[in-house]
Amino acid sequence: MNVLVWNENRHEKENQVVADIYPEGIHSAIADFLGEDHENVKTATLDEKEHGLTDEVLAETDVLVWWGHKAHEEVQDEIAEKVKQRVLDGMGLVVLHSAHFSKPFKKLMGTSCDLKWREADEKERLWVVDPSHPITEGIGEFIELEKEEMYGEHFDIPTPEELIFVSWFEGGEVFRSGATFRRGKGKVFYFRPGHETYPTYYNKEVQKVIRNGVKWVKNTETPTPVYGNAQPLEEISTKS
Repeated sequence: MNVLVWNENRHEKENQVVADIYPEGIHSAIADFLGEDHENVKTATLDEKEHGLTDEVLAETDVLVWWGHKAHEEVQDEIAEKVKQRVLDGMGLVVLHSAHFSKPFKKLMGTSCDLKWREADEKERLWVVDPSHPITEGIGEFIELEKEEMYGEHFDIPTPEELIFVSWFEGGEVFRSGATFRRGKGKVFYFRPGHETYPTYYNKEVQKVIRNGVKWVKNTETPTPVYGNAQPLEEISTKS
């Protein structure tokens, strides 16, 4: 499987707190643990040519993992459209944390993807609401994070095809934190945790969910439907 981890890589350059937590970038931290499962894990960042998402790179990518926050609008519309099309053609997409506002995710959802938020160093408890789903394999009843950014409902996304996690926050809000969608031949998994000023991506249970999510969104040779005018498979009798 060819996995590509994409990240803006802006906070790490501009915020010392983030740089101390993720000295090689959030993308490298995620790629490191995904590399335990897959031999071919690469990274790409916003400031690379074509954001590191050339036609050749996208064509060979089985699963794209996307993290973004402060520079969504800097992603070229043309490239966001190419990512959307690759998902429709069968590429898996794992959308993390603030990438709910990324151009590819919004294009695929067709909604604003807006929500409530608050940074208050509060506890988050992610409850597993679908314990039989492959994405929750190896996870107990919940994942508890000591400190995280709050996301609260209403989350303006289409009704998820599968709801995997629901978060509760210390301040009282709840949030649909793990959701799956199918678009064309592709599968999409949105997973909420991962604010840049917290070491969330070093949490083994969070890592396990992302690893499971990458495996789940990979296309398993879904056949391409044939559209348009169709010839009959059987002889059609002529009725007088």
